[in-house]
Amino acid sequence: MLVIPAIDILDGKCVRLFKGDYNQVKQYADDPVEVARKFERDGAKLLHIVDLDGAKEGSAVNAEMVLDIAKAISIPLQIGGGIRDLDTATRYLENGIDRIILGTSAVMDQSLIKSIIERFGSDRLVVSVDIKDEIVAIKGWIENSDLSLDDFLEILRGIGVKRIIVTDVSRDGALTGPNYDLVEGISGFKVISAGGVSCDEDLKKFKGIEGAIVGKAIYEGTVRLVKNNLAKRIIPCMDVENGRVVKGTNFVDLKDAGDPVELGKFYSESGADELVFLDITATVEKRATLVDLVSKISKNVFIPFTVGGGIKSVEDIRTLLNAGADKVSIGSEAVRNPEFVRESSREFGSQCIVISLDCKLVGAEWELFVKGGREATGIEVIEFARKMEEMGAGELLVNSLDRDGTGKGFDLELLTAISKAVNIPVIASSGAGCKEDFLKAFQVVDACLAASLFHYGKLSVVDLKGYLSDNYLTIRK
Repeated sequence: MLVIPAIDILDGKCVRLFKGDYNQVKQYADDPVEVARKFERDGAKLLHIVDLDGAKEGSAVNAEMVLDIAKAISIPLQIGGGIRDLDTATRYLENGIDRIILGTSAVMDQSLIKSIIERFGSDRLVVSVDIKDEIVAIKGWIENSDLSLDDFLEILRGIGVKRIIVTDVSRDGALTGPNYDLVEGISGFKVISAGGVSCDEDLKKFKGIEGAIVGKAIYEGTVRLVKNNLAKRIIPCMDVENGRVVKGTNFVDLKDAGDPVELGKFYSESGADELVFLDITATVEKRATLVDLVSKISKNVFIPFTVGGGIKSVEDIRTLLNAGADKVSIGSEAVRNPEFVRESSREFGSQCIVISLDCKLVGAEWELFVKGGREATGIEVIEFARKMEEMGAGELLVNSLDRDGTGKGFDLELLTAISKAVNIPVIASSGAGCKEDFLKAFQVVDACLAASLFHYGKLSVVDLKGYLSDNYLTIRK
């Protein structure tokens, strides 16, 4: 699901209204163009612009500023407010605007909808369905029409509208949470929700919609645009012992799964987003990671490649990066010497440093284990995760010792607790058994790692990505 930041323009400023009330305005920035540039830097994939003056007055009052925004950014832009005729729609659509949004005019003049679809196609039109007191609202939500939601949707279906924005006016700008029942009960359209989002947790509860427009929560800092708009990543993992890929259950009973060079090449060519190579006995055997094998794999893959196992020094990291790794995964040494994480992130950048957390539920808490899950540390996982973020880690790879190789699904309770505790990406590992397990995990984490499912052909990366995309997740193609 796409998180779409909103820029509402009133008197040339970036503002938010409370429940659509023009008498309750909060200004957030003087220059909407600069706000748009910031949203693009923060990873927005689409911007939602509303000309509030235009919506109220019935004409495109802030058209010049909207077109300036379109020139300033490279991501798609949809604009609504004051578009009441074909000339205005044409001006926008022929000058850098990707989609126009019709609200009042869609209620009052369906011939305009038909004209736009005939000329530009249905993909470049969005109809705003604004619900106030169970009736469709118009003219900047100042007035109510005589149409119910069901009646209006039936009209839109009949004239070929494909995408709608559904807003519960009573929740807009109120930070009270979205009206999930309203948006999830609609069929036959690509649905974007607007109104009420207050935090990251609100976004995770949506099901079956294309996106959510977020305004005040982003400006107030309670929704993290950067994290929420990261494309979800699929990462095959190769556990290597004695030069061969192996896989077991609960970190034991290892079985051969193939040659790491050939397997790595296969995943690189099959749509995997990244690859992880873990030398699972390096720490136990007190030796360095298999550098020659890392070099061979790196020459055959063309996706980001993370390497872990036996890393104890800055020089170890340098050697692996020089051999072709893009990132390193640090486990036992991060526990033994947390300052090593700080030193490494400063030397190579946080983006290179992944901390591997081997976790097991002991009593009522998750305990951290080391040496490939063989040795308990007595350290509580959640606090350690926070500490690793403070030390400069770029990502956390969370392995559930209870779920490893079982196919019973990712440990969602563990993953949720860690994701809530940190602001860096979290990678889920251990337990994937079917496509649905990934969909559930992606409501919580940024990437999912799996081994057995992919190694033994039970699930392909291509099929998994198709399934996730069909369920409205942002997936790398």
